[in-house]
Amino acid sequence: MAHTFEELVEKQRAADEAHARVEALRDAYGAPTATPWSDIQTDTYETAWRAWRDLARDVQATVTEYAKDENRRRNDVEAEVKTAAKTSATETQEPPEGSRDGG
Repeated sequence: MAHTFEELVEKQRAADEAHARVEALRDAYGAPTATPWSDIQTDTYETAWRAWRDLARDVQATVTEYAKDENRRRNDVEAEVKTAAKTSATETQEPPEGSRDGG
């Protein structure tokens, strides 16, 4: 299945968001060895971790396929996708208060 660069960027953004969720849960729950997690916390974390892992694996496979189809180096495509995902994510955020045009 042929993919567009924009699809790769969207997949990368989804994986990045899933990773952020895992990190947020880890920050909120603390280390499981220091403060034992409840069963619900463990299930929530493991579900989020699996979602991140699956999305990241999908991105990797898709980037590899895209690079091969485009006859490009995989690591170059991956770097461009990651940069574009971060750039497009920051462009969609609201501008800081006071920096909007008009008044």
